[in-house]
Amino acid sequence: MEDTQRFTVMHSETIKVRFRDTDAQGHLYFANYLVYADEASGALMSSLGFNWIDPAQAPCFVFTANINCDYLHECRMDDMVRVDVGYQRLGNSSATLGFDMHEQRSGTRLVRGTITQVFVDKTSRKPCAIPEALRRHLVAASPALA
Repeated sequence: MEDTQRFTVMHSETIKVRFRDTDAQGHLYFANYLVYADEASGALMSSLGFNWIDPAQAPCFVFTANINCDYLHECRMDDMVRVDVGYQRLGNSSATLGFDMHEQRSGTRLVRGTITQVFVDKTSRKPCAIPEALRRHLVAASPALA
């Protein structure tokens, strides 16, 4: 399987898999991998000083346009999952965020994926340019994005 997840890790979160996050077979429910990736991407934005949680303070909305996820290995309740996120591509009004997840104790890679985001004007709800301050922060963290 070709590894298309080439990104500079800009943020990592460690999440303990809770019972409520598992399915009837005892492993992490597939959609919760996406929840974990979304939580880590939000934490990345916060670490850069951008408040996306409060729409009144956000410079624009960020809509998810596409998610891709390759499931490589299962994880179970009480596993510690390290979620690594970073941007792979910056366009004018869209960006691609890459994510990887590993079981922390063993280092086993669980999933890899991407989230395509579209930056949207809060009034018109149409695509807008990625805020310049955010672009500067992301390029500083990963010069390959320039």
